[in-house]
Amino acid sequence: MIETNRPAAAPADDEPDLLRDQFRQLLRYRRLIGAGIGIGLLGGVYLGISTADTYVATADVVLRAPTDDPFNPSLAPDKAINIGSERQVALSSSIANEAAKKLGVSASGFAALRSGLQVTNPPQTMVLRFTYTASSPKEAAKRANAMTEAYLLKRQESLDATRDKMVKGYKEQRDPIAKQLDELSKEIARMPAGAGRDAASSAKTDLQSEVGGYNTKITKLEALDMTPGRVTSAATAPPGADGPGILMSLALGAAVGLALGLLAAWVRLVFDPAPRSEGDVARALRAPVLGYLPRDRTGGGPLLAAGEADPRLAEEYRSVAFRLAYDSRFADRRRLLVVAPRGSSETAAAVAVNLAASFAETGKDVLLIEADLRTPVLASQLPTDAGGRPRWSQTPGGQKGGGRHSDSEWPDGRQLVVDAGESGSFDLIPGERARNVPRALTSPRATRLISEADSPNATVVVLAPPVLSYADALALVDRVDGVLVVCNPRGVHRTDLSRIRELISGAGGTVLGAVLHAPLPGEKRGRGKDKIPAPAPAAGSPAGGPQAPQPIAYEVAEPEQHIPGDGTDTVALRTVRMGRR
Repeated sequence: MIETNRPAAAPADDEPDLLRDQFRQLLRYRRLIGAGIGIGLLGGVYLGISTADTYVATADVVLRAPTDDPFNPSLAPDKAINIGSERQVALSSSIANEAAKKLGVSASGFAALRSGLQVTNPPQTMVLRFTYTASSPKEAAKRANAMTEAYLLKRQESLDATRDKMVKGYKEQRDPIAKQLDELSKEIARMPAGAGRDAASSAKTDLQSEVGGYNTKITKLEALDMTPGRVTSAATAPPGADGPGILMSLALGAAVGLALGLLAAWVRLVFDPAPRSEGDVARALRAPVLGYLPRDRTGGGPLLAAGEADPRLAEEYRSVAFRLAYDSRFADRRRLLVVAPRGSSETAAAVAVNLAASFAETGKDVLLIEADLRTPVLASQLPTDAGGRPRWSQTPGGQKGGGRHSDSEWPDGRQLVVDAGESGSFDLIPGERARNVPRALTSPRATRLISEADSPNATVVVLAPPVLSYADALALVDRVDGVLVVCNPRGVHRTDLSRIRELISGAGGTVLGAVLHAPLPGEKRGRGKDKIPAPAPAAGSPAGGPQAPQPIAYEVAEPEQHIPGDGTDTVALRTVRMGRR
C-alpha cells in the first residue's frame, strides 16, 4: 500500500512555492490592500492640489573665514567656520527682520516670510543653500535673494564688529604702555651718563618692544579680508511649479498606498490566528490535507452529494475517498471517524455521507453510523428504506432480539438502507437521542457495531459531534482506525487544530487527514462557532418534544439534462440537500 500520510513539513528546495503561497495569503486581505491604495490615492490628490501653485527658488552662498592670505593652503575653512551654527543664524529672526525691511513686509506678514525659507548645507561643502517657497515664481526668487543678501550683510556686520572690538582692546592695552614710554624717554634725556641712564635705556627698549607687538597685532587685524562669503548662484524665477503634478502625484500615492496596504496585510497575516494555508493545517494536525471542497455553485447550501448540479464536488469526494483507500492505516480495517472542530457539523455530515457513497460506488459494503446522539438528523434528510437487522443485533445464543432492546438505548438494532442513485446504496445506523450519551457510545453494542468493518470488503464510517464541543468523538477514537477532520480554515484557529491532534493522540487515535471547505452561506468567521443549534420542533408538537420526521429533500437530474461528452459522464452521486445541523 502507498502511505499517504506524508510529513507536513515542506521540502527545503521549494522556496519559490513558499513565496507564491505567502503572496496568495496576502491577497486574501484585499480590503486592507484596497484601503491602503485608496488612502494613497487621496494623499496623491492632496499633494497634487496643494503643490499646484507652489514655486521654489534657490540661491547658493559659499562662506569664507577672515584671512590675511587667501592663498595659504594651511588654513582650513571648516576649522574656522561652524557650518551648523551658520545655518541656524541664517534661519534666525534677525535675518528675517533685515529681509523684511528690504522687502517692505509688514509685521503681520513676518511669520509667513520666515515660514517660506529653508536653509540646507550640502555634505562636505561650505555652502549654504537658501530655498524659498512662495505662491509666485517672481516672489520666490525675490525673497530668496533678499534672504541671502540679509544673511551676508549680517555676517559682514558681525565680523566687522568682532574685529573692531579686538582692535579696540589691543589699543586700550597699548596706550598706557606708550604713555609710559614717552615719559621714560623724557627722563632719559635729562639724566647724566652713567649706570642709571643705562638701566633706564634698557627699560625703554622693553617698553618699545611691547608697544611694537601691540601695533603688529592691530595692523594684522586691520589688514584682514573680512568678506563673509559670496553668492555663487543667485535665485531666479522657477519656470514651473514645484509639485510633481496631478498624474505623478496619483502614481506616487498609489505606489505608497499599495506598500501600506501590503504592510497592513502582512501585519494582519502575522497576527491572524487562523491557518494561513493548507500547509498550516497540515502542520497543526501533522496530517495531509486530503481535499478542498469547492464552493457550492447552486446557492442551495452544502450538499451531501452533488450530482449534475455541481460535478466538481462529487469528484472531490471521490478523490478524498481514493486517497483514504490507499492509506495503509485505513485500508487494513477500514474504520473512519468523521468530525468537525466545533460549531455546526453540517459539512462533516455531508463528507461522511458522500464518502460512504463513494466507497459503495467501488463495490464495498458500507455502513454509516450516525454517532451524533445530540442532534440526529440523517434519517430525516436521506432517502432511506428499512433494511434487515445488522449481525451485531444477534445475541450470543443465536437468538435475535426483539424490535427494540428493553432499555431502549442506542443502538437499538434499527438499520436503514440509503439509496445513493447510480453510486449504489449503503446502510445507515441512524442516531437517536439517548439518556446517557457517553454510556451509549461506549456500550458493547456500539463496539460490536463498529467492528462490522472486520468483515471482508466492509467499510464503516462514523459521524460524531464536533470534537471540541463534546467529548463524544474521543469516546470512539480507540474503536476506529483513523479520524478525518472537516473544517473551514478561516473559521478555526491553529491552536484548535493542534488541540484536536493532541486530544485524538492522547485517546489513542490517529488523524488521517483533513478536508477543508469554504464558509457556509450566512456563516461569519468567529461568530456562532460555539453554538450548536438544536433541530426545530415540528409544527403542532410541543417545545422540547420529539421531532417529527422531515420530508426528504433531494433532487435527481433529469435525463434530458445530460449531454454526452460534456465532461460529466462520470458516475454521479445523487444530489441530496441537508438542513443546517
